[in-house]
Amino acid sequence: MINLEDKPAPPTPGRTTGLLSRLLGDSSLKSGLPPGTPVHVGERKTEKPRITVVDYDPAECRVSEADLPEACALYRDRPNMTWINIDGLHQVELIERFARCFRLHPLTIEDICNTHQRPKLDIYDDYLYLVVKSQHYLPESRSIEQEQVSLVIGANFLLTFQEGPSPLFDGVRRRLSGGKGRIRHRGADYLAYALLDAVVDNYFQMLETLGEEIEEIEEAVLAAPDQGTIQRLHLLRRELILLRKSIWPLRELLSGLLRQDGEVSLIAPDTAIYLRDLYDHTIQVIDTVETYRDLLAGLIDIHLSSLSNRMNEIIKVLTMFAVIFIPLTFIAGVYGMNFAPEASPWNMPELNWYWGYPLVLLLMAAVTGSMLIYFRYKKWL
Repeated sequence: MINLEDKPAPPTPGRTTGLLSRLLGDSSLKSGLPPGTPVHVGERKTEKPRITVVDYDPAECRVSEADLPEACALYRDRPNMTWINIDGLHQVELIERFARCFRLHPLTIEDICNTHQRPKLDIYDDYLYLVVKSQHYLPESRSIEQEQVSLVIGANFLLTFQEGPSPLFDGVRRRLSGGKGRIRHRGADYLAYALLDAVVDNYFQMLETLGEEIEEIEEAVLAAPDQGTIQRLHLLRRELILLRKSIWPLRELLSGLLRQDGEVSLIAPDTAIYLRDLYDHTIQVIDTVETYRDLLAGLIDIHLSSLSNRMNEIIKVLTMFAVIFIPLTFIAGVYGMNFAPEASPWNMPELNWYWGYPLVLLLMAAVTGSMLIYFRYKKWL
């Protein structure tokens, strides 16, 4: 663990769930500062930063924790391959000290501390800087939790910066410790590919969960749509927008790595083959996301059509009752005028009939029955 005293953290406002807030963060923290000024923008996801060092060669793999950033400087020029991971970005001073040990550009330090960066690739003279987004779907809240991962690819080292502890790269760590596969026989570029592959594989797992959620919503829409269903639709559609904003730039990032193959010596030609395969997987993820978006848009249309059809059915029934009672009201109104026969030269003889009342009721029943038969004949019922 880091032996640095934690500075008092500024008061953190309540977490917002708005899409724009999750995409942009609190960019006002950097207002007025010169370029290259590191400012932590994002949530504090761990109490103290942690530095993990994985130093390996084809024969052996050594895992340790560093107390100070300066203790990692000796790994920069060693012939062995070294992977250094930092969990926790809220201590900007620590990140600056660490970056100085590996001669990172001030703009790189600034991007590492700003956790609302767009996935991208920056090419420097002696290293490559990559930003990717790790996504985790939370079924209980039906939301996607996003975490930024920064990678610095050097000649014989790889630096990764994460917002907090995460099991995302545990599979890669197990492969390194067990000496399985070709990962311990390759350089930093192949290790970076393995980490990017873990990020993309996590996308596939999350899309599988989202697919099951969409199937449940589809069944609810077709069975009995309600206000809760449309709310789930809009929430899931918003999460897919967030996911799409992270995956499309990843495609551009991998495309940039492949285009630079041959100019950038840090990417070996045999690693480019795996990057092309990863690029294809990214295209598959993008196609799946677009398919899910189309499905949700279709479900929203179906939901609105179902509500409209239900409203039309209700209006049709009410209209039928109104049409039936219009002639009945007319008949009742005529015989309810109460003009006495002797008071007017115009006589209403029916008022004095012995069977007048039941005959009027029979007339009303006949009118009602005739209208129902006519409605059925016209297939309005």
